[in-house]
Amino acid sequence: MTDKSWPDGVVDPHIHQWDPLTTERIVSKQARAFRLLPRVPRALRWVLPRADREFVGNPHHVLKPYLPLDYRRDAGEVPVATVVHIEAAWPHAEHRDAVGETRWISSLPFGVDGAPELGAIVAHVDPRWSDAGEVLDLHLAASPLVRGVRTSAANHPDPGVRDFEDAPRLWADPAFLEGFTAVAERGLSFELWGYAHQLPDALPLVRAYPETTFVLDHYATPVGLLGPRGTSTGRSERVRADQLARWRDDVSALAALPNVVAKHSGLGMPVVGGEVRSARTAPLDARFVDTVAPLIRHLHDAFGASRTMWASNFPMDKPGLGIPASIALLTEVLGTDADLDLLLRGVALRSYRISRPR
Repeated sequence: MTDKSWPDGVVDPHIHQWDPLTTERIVSKQARAFRLLPRVPRALRWVLPRADREFVGNPHHVLKPYLPLDYRRDAGEVPVATVVHIEAAWPHAEHRDAVGETRWISSLPFGVDGAPELGAIVAHVDPRWSDAGEVLDLHLAASPLVRGVRTSAANHPDPGVRDFEDAPRLWADPAFLEGFTAVAERGLSFELWGYAHQLPDALPLVRAYPETTFVLDHYATPVGLLGPRGTSTGRSERVRADQLARWRDDVSALAALPNVVAKHSGLGMPVVGGEVRSARTAPLDARFVDTVAPLIRHLHDAFGASRTMWASNFPMDKPGLGIPASIALLTEVLGTDADLDLLLRGVALRSYRISRPR
């Protein structure tokens, strides 16, 4: 892709920011320990357990601060003008403590020294909370850029795969379905992030709230689809072929609902089963392209160009796929079917109600 082919004002609708050294995060203790032993590989065995290492690939990306200028460097040649920040597990002893992330993100130097502008914030609230509406109002008061909510549903039956939620069927929980009214009444979007086998549970939720925009993240993170993960997930080619077939059916069922859009993102996440490598500069590997092409093509065909958007998922995708390479991957697989204006800005602007970048 040449510089002339970039659409004006590329939008990246899925990034994370953190500083575990100056704000209290889940990995703050490990980050401080890692700072003392940054070049000792054996230290990683006790800094993060195996399931966490399989999820993040390279612990450097979660144990070190990741801030606007770090993202700008990783974007490289891609002229990203605007980003959407997606909640990143900010600790909250009290429900309202989750608003601290929105305040912190709003204080970061976006739009300074070449860093992209902050176009929208997706905050954390759990609809099961009795005070979910009150916490949402606090988020909205903390920043006019709050556009959506994410409550991670990722829970896997394989005990070797990292869980982000204790309930195996969060989206189907009656308390979740009822409490979701607080999200819908405020006109906020909702990020569907769980594991691929959980997709059928999203259907009743999406149908129950037809006026809400739901955003499918990361191809539904099909654990082990590119290679074995956990104790037995994706353990053979036959098993992975069955996984892909189920994934196709479940994505098609979700795409049939018009209030869902989807992100081409997450293929660099190690938990999917890909190889961890120096992704910022590594060229696309032909075998990797061939392996992930069915996912890219099916998501595009199921949702259409008007309901799919590229997103980097940085720094979580960083171990497996750089930002320029993630776009090159889509253009290589989709070819002339890739509408770059929609893919790299238009769908994101609409989905997150972002003012068009100057």
